[in-house]
This record gives sequence, structure tokens and C-alpha cells, in this order.
Amino acid sequence: MRLQDTRATWQLAWPIAVGQLASTGTAFIDTVMAGHVSAGDLAAVSVGSSIWVTLIVTIMGFLLATSPMVAHQVGADDTASIPSLTQQALLQALLLAAIAWVITRFIAPIFPLLGLEPDIARKAGEFLKAISLGLPAFACYRVLYSYSAALKHTKPMMVISIFCLLLNIPTNWILIYGHFGFTALGGVGCGWATAFCVWVNFLLLSFWILRTKHYRHTHPFRAWQGWNPSVQQQLFKLGLPIGIMFLVEVSAFSLIALIIARLGTTSVAAHQIALNFSSLTFMVPMAIGTALTVRVGHAVGANNFEQARAIGKNGIRLGLFIAIVTGCVMIFGSHWVSGWYTDDAAVLKLAGQLIVLAGFFQFSDITQVVSAGVLRGYKITRAPMIIHMTAFWLIGMPVGYLLTFGTRNHDGLGIRGYWIALIIALTFTALSLQILFRRKSRQLLVQHPK
Repeated sequence: MRLQDTRATWQLAWPIAVGQLASTGTAFIDTVMAGHVSAGDLAAVSVGSSIWVTLIVTIMGFLLATSPMVAHQVGADDTASIPSLTQQALLQALLLAAIAWVITRFIAPIFPLLGLEPDIARKAGEFLKAISLGLPAFACYRVLYSYSAALKHTKPMMVISIFCLLLNIPTNWILIYGHFGFTALGGVGCGWATAFCVWVNFLLLSFWILRTKHYRHTHPFRAWQGWNPSVQQQLFKLGLPIGIMFLVEVSAFSLIALIIARLGTTSVAAHQIALNFSSLTFMVPMAIGTALTVRVGHAVGANNFEQARAIGKNGIRLGLFIAIVTGCVMIFGSHWVSGWYTDDAAVLKLAGQLIVLAGFFQFSDITQVVSAGVLRGYKITRAPMIIHMTAFWLIGMPVGYLLTFGTRNHDGLGIRGYWIALIIALTFTALSLQILFRRKSRQLLVQHPK
């Protein structure tokens, strides 16, 4: 790895990683505090959150198009067009939030039909309705997040995310348990608290952008323009494949959780432990992917395709280094890690086995997320979407089912089968994205020689 290049990527990535960990911490706090009310409230929050997470992850994917488009303008030294571009992204964000809000209103009445107890179904619906009020703020925040990251200004998002994580604790305490004259809302209070904190998150970042010198010439909060079909088409063309790619991944993991329910409580608990720890370690390479989108986007915007390729290759090496570190922790410390979550001997044993598999899973998963970030910097999103759909739905899910439950002639491996299938699927993804990056970057070097 080139030290100077690695330092530049890490300097941009680490505040993003901390901010993402803070955002993930909000869901952890909601789970813990709702669980102290009752098992029913915890179940309601879990059911409602599964829909919320699916929606916001998909929206986040759509709106990631803002980052490479702004980065290209920065690289081309065309900052004058950034305000109007960001405005168009904000308008698209509001449209996506409105669509997502309508979806929540259709889904909430379906909960009683899923076999949930009536009280849990009611609370899950109320939780979803409450938290969905934060959708406009979340969507607009993600646009400003991508805009600020493209300007290499990531620390404000980190500070604001940590503040909102801390704010979520007393807000939950007031609304869940009923303090200062508020009615105790139980798990539904988590929804209202999260919606409130999402709005605070958006408003604080907006205020920071308005008041900070760094954004003076590029911020979008002036001279508002109407809907621009041409720019909207560019954003949609770039963002739709990313949104579908994110949806494919999150829906696959959600479906796996439903399918393995028949394996029993031990398997479900062990799977959740391995998935939760993997999700935490995933935050760092995901942040590196975001940083590489910006850095590669700047180089491509400046028509420096040699530098773009070098940044991408070095970033992928950095991802592999992180995979070695996290993989070794999981493979050689699996029992230690699983011990953080449970004292149940059966769950501890199975979770330890899954965490070992998750250690091998790191190499392909980290490589694919970093490679996808590099390709976004080139504005290449359609081919990665097809690769993800193939990996998860044509390879991962069917192979996982066969390995997990077996066939007439072969016994299944239980929940270990799905994790082995995920390793196979993500290895296919990582290799395919690597080939795509090397081919496309080489083509651009040939087409645009120095």
C-alpha cells in the first residue's frame, strides 16, 4: 500500500465510520430500552424496525448518486453547478420520502395478518407510523451527507451523529417510560424518539452548512430552482441501480432471518449474534468505500484516470488489510466474541462456529463493498447491481437453502449452510467487481492517454 494515499483515504473515512457506528447505536439503544418494558414491546420494535431499515437503506442507496456527481464537479473545478445539483437531489429525496411514507401506511395494517399477537401487531403499526415521520428529514440529511463528503468535509456528520445518539437516550427515557408529564408509550415511544432525533440531525447539519465558511460558495440553500428533468434523469439513472443493490442485500438478510426461524431459537439467536458483530465490523470498510467514491470521483472529474485507478487499487488493498485484522479476530477469538452476547452454552457454541465463518466472510464482503465504492466514483452502478442480484438471489439464497436444509440424500448443515452460501455469493461478487474495475479503469486509460 502507498502510505500517503492510504492516509488520505483514511483521513476522509474515519469520521464517516464513527458517524455510522453512532447511527447504528441508535437501533441498539432502542432495542435495549424497549426490552426493559416488555417482550411484546421489544417484538413490536423489532418488527417495525425491519420495515424502517429496509426503507431507509434503499433510500440511502438511491441518494448515494449525489456523492459521485458532486465529486466529479469538484474534480472538474466546476463548483458553480454544485448548488443546483444538490437542490435537485434534495427534491428527489423529498419525493422518495413521500413514496416511502405511503408504503408505511399500506404495510402497517398488514401486521395483524402476519400471525402476530394483536397487541404486538398494533404496537408495531404505531411504531412504524411514528418513526416514518422522520423519513423527509432522513432523506434530505443523506443528500447533505453525500454533498459534504464530496467536499471532503466529514467530521461535522460524525460530531452531529454522536450528539444525536446521546440525545436519543433521554428522549427514549421520556417517551418510553413517561416522564415530565408525557404519557408512557412503551416501544412506540422509540419510534417518536427516533423521528425527533432524525429531524434534529438534519437541522443541525443544515445549520452547520449555512454557517460554515467551507460551504459558502456551494451550499444549496439559496436561489431555489424548480424541477430540472435533465438533472433528475442523471441522478435517477445513477441512483436507481445503487438503491436496488442495497435493497437486494438488505432484503436477502431479512428473508434469511425468516427462513431459519424453523430451525429453532438456538439457531436464530446464534445467527443474530454473528450478523450483529459482522454489521459492526462492516462500518469501517463501508466508510472506506464512501471515501473512495469521493477521491476517485475527484480524479475522474479532473480527467486524471491514472490517479483514479491508483487510488482505487490502493483502497482495495487497504480493505484487504482491514479484512485480515477483523477476520483474524473472528476466526481466532470466536468464543470470546460470542461470549459478549450470551451465557447460553448451546447458543455460545453455535455462535462461535458462525463467527469463524464470518471471519472468512470478511475477505469477500469487505472487498466487494470497497470495490463498489470505487466503481461509484467512476459513475458505474448498473453492472454492480446486476452482479449483486446474481450473487444474492441466484447463488446465495438457493445454495443457502440447500446447504441449510439438505436434500433427500444429504443432511443439511443447519444455519451454517447459509453462512457458507453467503461466503460463496460474496466471493463471486468481490471477484466480479474486481474484474469490472480493472477492465473499466484500463479502458479509460487507453481512451484518455496523458
